[in-house]
Amino acid sequence: MERTRIARVDDVKLVRRGEQVEGTLHLTPHHLIFCHTPPALEHEHASLGSQRAKAKEIWITYPIIQTCTLRLAHPTSHLPSSIRLRCRDFTFVCFCLFNEKRARDVYDSIKAWTCKLGRVEKLYAFTYQPQSPEKEIKGWDLYDAQREWERLGISEKDSDKGWRISKVNTDYRFSPTYPALLAVPSAISDNTLNYAGRYRSRTRLPVLTYLHPVNNCSITRSSQPLVGVRGNRSIQDEKLLLAIFSTSHSTPPQFSSSSRPRSRQSPQSSSSGSPTRDIPSDLPDPEALEDQMISRASSEDGPKVYGAQQHNLIVDARPTVNALAMQAVGLGSENMDNYRFATKAYLGIDNIHVMRDSLNKVIDALRDSDVTSIPPNREALAKSGWLKHIANVLDGASLIARQVALQHSHVLIHCSDGWDRTSQLSALSQLCLDPYYRTLEGFIVLVEKDWLSFGHMFNHRSGFLSSEKWFAIENERVGGNDNHTQRTSLATSSSGAGHALENAFLSAKGFFNKDNNSRESFVESDGELQPYDQSPSSNLSKKPANTSKTSNKDSSTSEKTPHPPTKVKETSPIFHQFLDATYQLQHQHPHRFEFNERFLRRLLYHLYSCQYGTFLYNNERERVENHVRERTRSVWDYFLSRREMFINPEWDGGDVDDNVRGKERLVLPRDGECRWWSEVFGRADAEMNPRSTATVLGGSQTGTHARNGDGRKAAEHAQGVPSSVLTGVETADQAMGAVPPVKSTTGPLGGFFSNVNGKPDDGKGGMGAQLTAGIKGLGIGNGGAKGPDRRAKSPGRLEREMEVEMQ
Repeated sequence: MERTRIARVDDVKLVRRGEQVEGTLHLTPHHLIFCHTPPALEHEHASLGSQRAKAKEIWITYPIIQTCTLRLAHPTSHLPSSIRLRCRDFTFVCFCLFNEKRARDVYDSIKAWTCKLGRVEKLYAFTYQPQSPEKEIKGWDLYDAQREWERLGISEKDSDKGWRISKVNTDYRFSPTYPALLAVPSAISDNTLNYAGRYRSRTRLPVLTYLHPVNNCSITRSSQPLVGVRGNRSIQDEKLLLAIFSTSHSTPPQFSSSSRPRSRQSPQSSSSGSPTRDIPSDLPDPEALEDQMISRASSEDGPKVYGAQQHNLIVDARPTVNALAMQAVGLGSENMDNYRFATKAYLGIDNIHVMRDSLNKVIDALRDSDVTSIPPNREALAKSGWLKHIANVLDGASLIARQVALQHSHVLIHCSDGWDRTSQLSALSQLCLDPYYRTLEGFIVLVEKDWLSFGHMFNHRSGFLSSEKWFAIENERVGGNDNHTQRTSLATSSSGAGHALENAFLSAKGFFNKDNNSRESFVESDGELQPYDQSPSSNLSKKPANTSKTSNKDSSTSEKTPHPPTKVKETSPIFHQFLDATYQLQHQHPHRFEFNERFLRRLLYHLYSCQYGTFLYNNERERVENHVRERTRSVWDYFLSRREMFINPEWDGGDVDDNVRGKERLVLPRDGECRWWSEVFGRADAEMNPRSTATVLGGSQTGTHARNGDGRKAAEHAQGVPSSVLTGVETADQAMGAVPPVKSTTGPLGGFFSNVNGKPDDGKGGMGAQLTAGIKGLGIGNGGAKGPDRRAKSPGRLEREMEVEMQ
């Protein structure tokens, strides 16, 4: 209780959605608890002469608090002091206290319990004790890596399918952020893995995450290669990737446009034919456009290399300029001259900073939900770009799923470090491909495998230990306190319009400070600077501490080591976006998912509640070292003990028949149907998804479209072409769309881009110019032949673009 300056405050007024209620506020070591009796219920009991109505309680865990602002009462005002909370589950509340000293004590206590813990082990998960029936559930046992690999047809005794389970990382010394068991090609030895790992950032080399049960095609994942400006290569990495792409021995059937699915809701994965090479005169849908680009780049005119006929794909999820920026600092993307057996596709999915800023703009549109019931600003919602980002992630996952299921090809996914965008694309594409992952247990296994085991940094991205930057005081009357003055000015400047309304509701102007100008993390964790000449040697010569010894230490030893405070610029709603994208699929295919929308919403809540140990720490190794299984409860205990609350009554039972429409194994997102997940934002569907609204894209009105706040259909209508997340396709012989240079004639980052023949192209003619014209006609961007406008980048512009990815 040393952090609690005050444990109970009476006569506190809570304001939410414009409604006010009086009650008592309790401060415990892990929760804020507001107890109140609804006026209607109290009046009913009084009229009946019965005993006092039972009080209702609102519980708020400290880690779920995103921002907290104390507004002290002005001496000339009759308004009370107030504390406004914005929670990560998009709950907005305001507590009004007439005693200023008590208001300060409550604020200081909340701040101490939220961001001054110092260690993850002091979070609620380490003291939480469930009641029955949750107590009897064994959620930690639901996922077993060995069992999941066996379900996919991979085991130590059955290596004839081309895959084996490697134990090179059982002590987490080989790759500290990877799982203990790695599925790799049977033809690749652990010694080759040892060398191949040196060529990938953080030793996150290509390993299997999914094997298709019908055609044995794979989805593998990794981090970016350490190419650098010197064009470094690794024979072992090339050998590993060739072995991955060669694990399916049969020649896959080809597909023609006539055999494509009649609709995305009912794809026929058993259809066959030959891919169409020509660009049709009429505008294709984005799926057809993407498939044609990949097929065209993998044209059969070139030399025959095993695997090329399958259009095996390397997916770089980053915008091309980000990949180029990473190349300048020793990282980068594959030089396709060394991977002639594959095609590389660039996706325009932005990094963690863009996603964080986008969500902050959504919050701006909802920010006054505590003091008013006015609907959110729809124009501000559209300008946030949130639905555009969700649509891009879904588009990328759809591309991967189609490549595996319909083109019978292998896909390798990576971004920078391979734990943010890669996890999104990998998990969503498997959700499209495998009906098992659309069940409740299957979805849990998917989260455990592709998010927890493969090292998505939940601690960093979610900021469980909070930050003092998320706390601010307004109307501070202590002279010379520049810190408070600066915070107040930042908060006030970000409030925007609506001053009259806010003054009417407790003069609550500008409580939330969304502007975080922190510079404590110059480099982005998803793409951290790691020079090529240091990483290979550090992977082996600088071996991590022996985790087997660490894991045997008493748990109290780990508690003595404080964890670094939350770095605001490393937080990002990556897992939230995955759940939002899952909601989109679920809403578009309501009969294909066993779990309901409430399951996703509660999972997002418990990500931040820190009531369970599942999402604590950044990777599997840290959870093993800190004995999370033994010391905390699994979040799956909560869901499995309340299973009936999270089951979709419209589920079709998971029956699969590719010959029956609506029963296909494959489900795909429908283009242009992204909608606001209104329930998670605590709003009515009509408030966020109006039937007809003026769609705003890039700040300008582009048309009227229903159910589409991101303006994708409006953009297509205005430009006359379908939009696509696919920004470029590259092989050893061709480049289509916007692709970064691999070769240079005038310096590491300058010079001409190479054309399809691998020679410099001035953009005036030849095959490169023809591809440029062809791709421009499809609305994808510039082709492989880049003109002078693309080759000349000022140093200042390049530095700014690099900083976007590396922050």
